[in-house]
Amino acid sequence: GSSSRLYAERAREGWTFPPGEIIDVPTAYARFPAEIRRPPAEWLERMFRLERFTDMPRGGHFAALEVPDLLVADLREFQNQLRGNEQ
Repeated sequence: GSSSRLYAERAREGWTFPPGEIIDVPTAYARFPAEIRRPPAEWLERMFRLERFTDMPRGGHFAALEVPDLLVADLREFQNQLRGNEQ
């Protein structure tokens, strides 16, 4: 299967949560400027326990290939934040 199928299904069916329900695990979101969809933090907070939201200076949909240094640094900072070692 292709990832295109997942996008097509979401476009048809949408992605909704029952009112007041969220995914209750610590969540980080890195928003890249060249990404196709760039949801505001307020939208993400309605669905996730958003602990970290980072506006990245560059990168896009394939950030792991385009700017791996930025992505890894943000993931490490989130891990430190979860452990209580934020620097």
